[in-house]
Amino acid sequence: MAQRHPKQEQEPAGDDVTEVAPGVLRAQLPIDMPGLGHVNCYVLEDERGAAIVDPGLASSVSRRVLKARLASAGIPFRRVHTVVVTHSHPDHFGAAGWVRHETGAEIVTDRRFRLMWDPWEAPDVDVEDAAAAFDATVSAEGNGDAAVDNDAMLAELAVRSRPRMPWDPAPWGGSGMTMPFRRRARLRLSARFPRLLRVPVPSVRLDDGSPIRLAGREWVALHTPGHTEDHLCLFDPTDGVLLSGDHVLPTITPHIGGFGPYRDPLACFFASLDKVAAHGPDTSICLPAHGHPFTNLTVRVDAIKRHHRERLDTLRSAFAGIGGPASVSQLSGHLFSARAQGAMADSETFAHLEHLRLAGEVARIDQPTGYSYVPTG
Repeated sequence: MAQRHPKQEQEPAGDDVTEVAPGVLRAQLPIDMPGLGHVNCYVLEDERGAAIVDPGLASSVSRRVLKARLASAGIPFRRVHTVVVTHSHPDHFGAAGWVRHETGAEIVTDRRFRLMWDPWEAPDVDVEDAAAAFDATVSAEGNGDAAVDNDAMLAELAVRSRPRMPWDPAPWGGSGMTMPFRRRARLRLSARFPRLLRVPVPSVRLDDGSPIRLAGREWVALHTPGHTEDHLCLFDPTDGVLLSGDHVLPTITPHIGGFGPYRDPLACFFASLDKVAAHGPDTSICLPAHGHPFTNLTVRVDAIKRHHRERLDTLRSAFAGIGGPASVSQLSGHLFSARAQGAMADSETFAHLEHLRLAGEVARIDQPTGYSYVPTG
């Protein structure tokens, strides 16, 4: 009996290359990451050849499959002239540097794309899905602050900008992310020798609202921070096509990490969701980086926002039951199951707590061992 996958994003990569919008093909590439089975690589054909969106991991398997998928669609690999990277996670940018080396293709990203991904940004999956997979295997900032403590804000920004690796202890307390030795080694090498490992260097960085011509028509760049600081969506107003990356996925909610340059990443995510939802009436199809294309963009955006608002309500209830200061890890236990506990769950919990803090609902107590929170009312 075939294994059942409860969510679209967990399905293994299929072999078919299908047209999902005028001049846009969908090819699925295999990835080996917790809770995910594939990444969608979209191929946009034009008179010059093709642009590809999110070329997958840097692994030899993924590169081989990418070439095979293009060949099955009748597109010679040498005809790839552009690589669009939606954001700085390895299953999206991993092979971009290799494609540029082999074909001379331009690498297109958001203006804020960085060579090294933010170490506190987790993979694309929902925390519970990641935990289940491990079990199976062994600005919109501020929210109207009445007063801003400039010294405290500058100190916090200094902490946020300090170089650190994913496995380093979190500033809010607790351990860093668990990562296999080989991935640690590759991450360190990527930072020290980017050319050796062909870490992509963007040749075109798009600002919010910038036009770009792909598939024979104009697309509009949408900066959509939340899942990552540098997330890029592309909207085609001619045919109503949205390339949504990980910003809007069909059945999972993308991870919202608490660490990065924005003081309130959850508020940034809400604002970014509203930005793409504004195009909802004109969107005929949404093309996500994982899972199947879908048409109900506005409905899906509302569901994602509702999910996070429910988490905020859960935290409010948790404070009422605790009756005193609580750590990030302690509060994470109210949002995520026991199997999902860890750095990734703590990071998303921290993002929700900071949203409540900046709204004036809770206060943060900073101690050498980490942060704790207490209601203000």
